[in-house]
Amino acid sequence: MAAVEQVMTFEQAVQAAIDLDAPLSERLAVIAAAIRRLDASYADAADRMVMRLQDKGAGATAPRPGDAMPAFLLPDEDGRLVSLAGVLANGPVAITFLRGHWCPFCRLNAIGIVEVQQEIAAMGGQVVAITPERRKFSAALKNRVGAEFPFLTDMDNGYALSLDLAIGIGVEMQQLLGAGGDDLPSYQDNAAWLLPIPATFIVGADGIITARYVDPDYQQRMEIEDLVSALERAR
Repeated sequence: MAAVEQVMTFEQAVQAAIDLDAPLSERLAVIAAAIRRLDASYADAADRMVMRLQDKGAGATAPRPGDAMPAFLLPDEDGRLVSLAGVLANGPVAITFLRGHWCPFCRLNAIGIVEVQQEIAAMGGQVVAITPERRKFSAALKNRVGAEFPFLTDMDNGYALSLDLAIGIGVEMQQLLGAGGDDLPSYQDNAAWLLPIPATFIVGADGIITARYVDPDYQQRMEIEDLVSALERAR
């Protein structure tokens, strides 16, 4: 980790996290540490947002293991409509929510899944990523990480809202993201400043959720090893 700690720029820190041979949680921690080192005020504001969400129980009523996964019909990065029923016709699926192409934690999360996408396919599993962004941005993220699974657009966070996963980031974070050049209204084609909790659901071919990871702290994600194991159990 000494070499990682010497990284001076944020993009170098992200690349160091990508290159690190470690669990996803440790790689995400490299990014979080770089943000705090480079902009402590932003990191403190993000912590306040996460604490507010945790205090309010954000995501607490999202579907749980044993529940049927609510249906969706969403466009992929090429504009083709994808339904949950159509996906499940091919076997169990990991459905993961990503905040957007601009989020380095989401990029690393997607890369972690890409690293095992062939293993998942070999066991008969599938992956679907869902973002609130317009197709050109979800397509850019898919291409950047080299994903072979679909990236679906959840316009206005409608599906995330139905799952109790959409959260308001608050005025402070709006101002900080906007000042940093992250134009969420343009990315999402609305001015709501809503984002999904980056949750992951493992759904069996029968449509029943067998495992989930829901944490309003966007810096935390389901470990890749846990995702693969849960998909294997759901076969």
